[in-house]
Amino acid sequence: MELEEQIMGIIINAGQSRSLCYEALRSAKEGDFAIADEKMTAAQHYAREAHLVQTQLIEADEGEGKTKMTLVMVHAQDHLMTSILAKELITELIEVYRTRH
Repeated sequence: MELEEQIMGIIINAGQSRSLCYEALRSAKEGDFAIADEKMTAAQHYAREAHLVQTQLIEADEGEGKTKMTLVMVHAQDHLMTSILAKELITELIEVYRTRH
């Protein structure tokens, strides 16, 4: 797989994970925790896929700066980190909604 394809894999999977997290939050707000849980499980799958690609890129670089850093790589990392943060915060918010229902 070419570097550009790998980077796009991070962006696409991280974005899908984040979108599913927000869908889960909307379901939790409506009191539908079964759907919220399903969405969060699916979000975790996409987060793992994005993280796997990131790990492969880090391993290939071997900490030696072999991989040329580009703006799209930074963009991919931003997507991954914001999706991870969204998942963590939304997980907590869903639990708050769950305890109130």
